[in-house]
Amino acid sequence: MPRGEFLRYVALGDSQSEGLGDGDDTTGLRGFADRFAEHLTAAHPRLRYANLAVRGRLAGQVRAEQLGPALALRPDLATVVAGVNDVLRPRFDAARVAGEVEELFAALTAAGAQVVTLTFPDIGKIAPLARRLAPRVDDLNAHLRAAAARHGVTVAETAHHPVTTDPRLWTADRLHAGPLGHERIAAALAHALELPGSSDAWTHPLPPRAAPSRRQAAVAEVRWATGFLGPWLGRRLRGRSSGDGRTAKRPDLLPLPPAPGPRPGTAP
Repeated sequence: MPRGEFLRYVALGDSQSEGLGDGDDTTGLRGFADRFAEHLTAAHPRLRYANLAVRGRLAGQVRAEQLGPALALRPDLATVVAGVNDVLRPRFDAARVAGEVEELFAALTAAGAQVVTLTFPDIGKIAPLARRLAPRVDDLNAHLRAAAARHGVTVAETAHHPVTTDPRLWTADRLHAGPLGHERIAAALAHALELPGSSDAWTHPLPPRAAPSRRQAAVAEVRWATGFLGPWLGRRLRGRSSGDGRTAKRPDLLPLPPAPGPRPGTAP
């Protein structure tokens, strides 16, 4: 393999890596991992890509269920994005969660893979009713940065840029990125890895728009609480997960099918 060429990319994680919010279960999910694979394929045409992520998984479940299959695929590149589902649990321990992720970092890098991860934006700026969770996210990010540094893992610092909390990058449930959000995450990963044609354009703010009135904002919070937060809490109380009975959408290393429109880094 020529120096610097990626041939086998494997994505590990939860719903964000699976692609929720970007497509649907009928037409198919795209997501940032698929989009990142498009960036990679533009630079490394022989790339094959697998996605082992499953929605609802906690960091420990990602390690227990996905690490073995990932190592069996012998990746030379892997993305690991996990921990947000843990942040939402009552008994959250940032050090423990980051420790699960660090085991993924350690095993994958020891096997020769270049690993890329990201930090998480302030959830309180995306969903004001979840503002109390912001310190948890900060704590987890700090632990993930330290773990990444210990293992030579590349970090895309999405937490540092205000655009990542722009509601236009998120779906109505405010937990999953929408198509534009997934596009920006993929571009952030490509930029962190210094892929040809990548840049910091993903950090640029969206065009300004009129801020909602106080009443509009309050109505939006009530709709979110009843439409998304309530059902989510109901599943937790019943011991259920959105990922129950689901398996990886792309368990094998395969060439990437043609993407809608031109690939990143190519002329339209």
